[in-house]
Amino acid sequence: MKKNNVILIGMPGAGKSTVGVILAKRIGFHFIDTDLLIQSQEKCRLQQLIDTQGLDSFRKVEEQILVNLHTEQSVIATGGSVVYSRNGLTKLGLNGYRIYLQIELSILRQRIADMGQRGLVMNKGQTFEQLYQERTPLYEKFADLTIACGEMNAEQVAAVIEKKLERFFPMLSPDHYGQFTS
Repeated sequence: MKKNNVILIGMPGAGKSTVGVILAKRIGFHFIDTDLLIQSQEKCRLQQLIDTQGLDSFRKVEEQILVNLHTEQSVIATGGSVVYSRNGLTKLGLNGYRIYLQIELSILRQRIADMGQRGLVMNKGQTFEQLYQERTPLYEKFADLTIACGEMNAEQVAAVIEKKLERFFPMLSPDHYGQFTS
């Protein structure tokens, strides 16, 4: 199977959706946000789904969305909890490159103002710091490429990813633009 998708993974607040839209425009790919697919299928916000059906149910829905996603030439922004779905991440990795948007905890805290409405998949009583510590090794394990985002803005992160993708997708180099569109 040919790998021709880009899958963004990372913590909530890392900028996966924002960077994903920008990156998709830059490289001429489609953009897919798996959190939006879940909301569309379930006809409710992520936090409502978690509150009414629980974490296990949410994770099952998320995995079902991931394993049934069939797309090509797409940038896929995943939810932060994607790392709990080995099946889902393995399936995505069969036809795409998983890129971990690594960002420091202090920056994430600044970005996430209202965690209660965001749809964070975390256990009752778990802190955001504990969630970060739990997920970081999983993102690192599944990543084909890690981008240290630091203080970069979304445009800068997308530009760095685009440059790095040239080794996976030679047709993205400036000399070949236009040859990889659908």
